[in-house]
Amino acid sequence: MNPAFSVIFLTTLIGVGQGFFISLYAAQLLAQADIVAVSGNPGFYAAGSAVALLFLLAGLVASFFHLGHPERAWRAAAMWRTSWLSREVIVLPALMLMIAVYAATHLVGADGADSGSAGGASIVAGAIALLLSLLLFVCTGMIYACIRFLQEWASPLTLMNYFLLGTASGFTFASAFAYFTEPALVGMFAAAAIVLTLAAFASRAASLVRNARIKPKSNLQSATGIRHPRAVQKAQGAMGGSFNTRHFFHGASPSLYRSIKWFFLVLVFPVPIALLGGGALTDSAALLVAAFVLQYLGLIAERWFFFAQANHPQNLYYQSIS
Repeated sequence: MNPAFSVIFLTTLIGVGQGFFISLYAAQLLAQADIVAVSGNPGFYAAGSAVALLFLLAGLVASFFHLGHPERAWRAAAMWRTSWLSREVIVLPALMLMIAVYAATHLVGADGADSGSAGGASIVAGAIALLLSLLLFVCTGMIYACIRFLQEWASPLTLMNYFLLGTASGFTFASAFAYFTEPALVGMFAAAAIVLTLAAFASRAASLVRNARIKPKSNLQSATGIRHPRAVQKAQGAMGGSFNTRHFFHGASPSLYRSIKWFFLVLVFPVPIALLGGGALTDSAALLVAAFVLQYLGLIAERWFFFAQANHPQNLYYQSIS
């Protein structure tokens, strides 16, 4: 498939926003249970929620560049009974609304308590937002996992990767955010980010191994209807490109394709783990910020590779572009 950068930014940005909000809500629950000690500043949760909203909004804006007619974007929700894309279109703004409500409960003191870690309205709003965030991970992952003829995507590992990579990047960002706003949480966020990144590596590596072993269900003979055992396509029979060649071929050379795979494997997993550990141990803001920046750059490459690796069956017919 030909990766669309609008979709790449959509999925990676909302993943960070979802993961970051989950880290904020987890911190509040742990603080209320007296498992972690925080200053109790409600502004931490309100400001954090605002940043999570910015990530989600940026992803939403990026998605509009993928539309041929942005003015008709509202129609994307019409098929919610059968389309995971329509469900994603509905759940994303609902999540943004609940995160805004969650931030407001802290900002205006709707909990009726002085501590931002106290219960009340924010716990309820946060719980609803948490459920919506998890549902959004499912909707986004199922957009691709439900396409049976793209064997590289049609796996439960697709959903697992979206969830783990999103939460890992969100907690990595939370580590840097906490350094400037709630230093007592840096160690907890960094440790959680490392665990989630390791889990994401195991899941993503499993998907790479699985995809490398996939055997196509069709071949050139079945695609063209020519049953000769030594059929070889030399050209597609057209002088120029077409919709099929523009949208279903990534166009990268084999060497670049392999390089991108190793690029994301290094930047998404070992590099941020090392930087998070070093940043938490040495109390270094630079290392924590670098951990998120480099991991997010790696996520862009990972998402590009995810789309490019999907081998559309039509490519059996359009093997030669020229």
